[in-house]
Amino acid sequence: MSIDNLKSIISKRGGLAKTNRFQIVFTPPQGSLLGAKGLIGALTSGGGLKSMINDPRDISLLCENVTIPGRQITTLDYQADKQPVKIPYSFINEDVTCSFLLTNDYYMKTMFDDWLEQVFNTETYRAKFKKDFTSDVVIQQLNEKNIPVYGVRLENAFPTTVAGITLDNNSESAVQKINVTFSYDNYVPEGPFSSTMSALRSAIPSGLI
Repeated sequence: MSIDNLKSIISKRGGLAKTNRFQIVFTPPQGSLLGAKGLIGALTSGGGLKSMINDPRDISLLCENVTIPGRQITTLDYQADKQPVKIPYSFINEDVTCSFLLTNDYYMKTMFDDWLEQVFNTETYRAKFKKDFTSDVVIQQLNEKNIPVYGVRLENAFPTTVAGITLDNNSESAVQKINVTFSYDNYVPEGPFSSTMSALRSAIPSGLI
């Protein structure tokens, strides 16, 4: 195995995948698109009318990092003859964690606050119907030309944890971020074409399709 052979393999496979070439595409439930808090935040921050519109491209650009989920096969130990063997019976999908940059209108924080309220009403202590608060989330690995080469679609995803935000007088130049954890029913690995189509569908509010 020489360095030339390694370079040849990498070149043949289109180069090495870069960690900073990715995008995440989703549209939250319609109740989270444009709430009163979002309107007030957009007006007071000076963003204008454009900032009041939820653009999936804004969400993707504000996403600092995201994980492509892993999957674990769960097994049972079965005693066969002299030693136990493992028998698969199910699987476990990892939750997906994301980190988003916060703008001065607190766009991402307000959006996820509204989304959490769609999942569980904190005033009435009642959970909503799952079909009303879930959305497909598409995560894509991009190449150097920003073309998807691999993607996963999280079916019926919704946020389960929106982490706290630290305010600190000693961090004058630090940028605020928000960490979010998604749960979902299942994830589907997709190729370049199918992932692109899933991203287009996820970018459109459910009520419009």
